[in-house]
Amino acid sequence: MAVRNEAWPAGTPCWVDCQVDDPVKESEFYASLFGWEIQGGDAEAGGYLMALKDGRAVAGIGPKQQAGTLSVWTTYLAADDADAVAEKVAAAGGQVMVPAFDVLDAGRMVVAADATGGVFAVWEARNHTGAAVYGEHGSYCWNELHTREFEAAQKFYAEVFGYSYEDVGDGTTMRYAMFTPPGADHAAGGMNDDTVTLGEPMPSYWLTWFQYDDVDEGVRRAEELGASTLMPVSDSPVGRMAVVAGPQGETFGLIDTNVRVGEM
Repeated sequence: MAVRNEAWPAGTPCWVDCQVDDPVKESEFYASLFGWEIQGGDAEAGGYLMALKDGRAVAGIGPKQQAGTLSVWTTYLAADDADAVAEKVAAAGGQVMVPAFDVLDAGRMVVAADATGGVFAVWEARNHTGAAVYGEHGSYCWNELHTREFEAAQKFYAEVFGYSYEDVGDGTTMRYAMFTPPGADHAAGGMNDDTVTLGEPMPSYWLTWFQYDDVDEGVRRAEELGASTLMPVSDSPVGRMAVVAGPQGETFGLIDTNVRVGEM
């Protein structure tokens, strides 16, 4: 099992949580799908639930802060200083949607939108260092930004987090870049140019991928539990994958990185 007990390096996706109308009900869906143990939900924590795998934190499930908004999974990017990152977000053309605030003794966070409108959170770890289990069945393994303003997004995250990029794809049927934070020796996530994909234009958004060691079974189980399939199961050079929406509408990906077909 891939386990992490210390804070994640700055700029790395370090945590994911979803905001839904009924966290308790949705936690039952994810517990059944991923085998998560659910804890928390007390008033002091605002009804926030912590999902555990083998006793270690993997994700959060909480109530929406504003009624009528979409249910979503949010990607958190690690920071050594959340306040300083908030200043960089504004300077780079983004928007600080929720200024830096303390989350009890767990950490300090910011909610922001990048220069293309993609919403993400910033996490300065204290007692809660982020995901303790990752890349394993039932835990997140990859986070990527989907945008129709590819160059603007790359410029924004380079200015705010210092990302460097490695281009992937042929630029026609697929235009993708993997990003690496400063000092890291491997990519931490990706960005997809949605202008080269078919379908209706979508606002920029971050997509969380969860490892599932049999995607076909995962999709079948998710649908049985009330989810809907947005992208059917398909093979790729990075894994067998599908995109689904939970019962309350939040979108996420399922991928089995052990099953790879073709070359990048």
